[in-house]
Amino acid sequence: MVIVPGWRNSGPDHWQSLWAHSLPQAERVEQDDWLTPKRADWVHALEALILSRPEPVIIVAHSLGCITTSHVGPEAAARIQSALLVAPADPERRAHLADFAPVPYQALPYRSILVASSNDPYCPVRLAGAYARAWGSEFVRLQNAGHINTESGHGEWPLGRALLQSLVQDMAWGAQPRTVAA
Repeated sequence: MVIVPGWRNSGPDHWQSLWAHSLPQAERVEQDDWLTPKRADWVHALEALILSRPEPVIIVAHSLGCITTSHVGPEAAARIQSALLVAPADPERRAHLADFAPVPYQALPYRSILVASSNDPYCPVRLAGAYARAWGSEFVRLQNAGHINTESGHGEWPLGRALLQSLVQDMAWGAQPRTVAA
């Protein structure tokens, strides 16, 4: 599993960070610059991580991470088994994210679930729905869930874990923390 944070990364109490520590096969993509993102750099880092994995990957993306995922090239996209895309960003209306525009509007070549909120301050739910239709994603609309992050009260986020489980039900994901060799 590859965790793809958005702009400014995901803090220690964000559901992505909590999942990264509790899912043994999770690996987080690291970006050189979390504050002034450049599409080419972010996409390259994600593609390199995907292509370095011996097995097909499941993507767990948040915000700008969703848009980054939509930009990966065909070789990396072919290695993605499925994706959970949560609270996508709207780079066309945010100057600091403009390098990620235009957002691709073609079907993703893998199963995906896009989760959006009716009151996300960073992406109108209608736009998130348009992304879901264009990408061929299953669309889950949450009522008044904000940006589905720590600030909107989403810590462990059990609903997200259930959606992830629906993507990986045929795989053996454990709940033990992953240990890193020193």
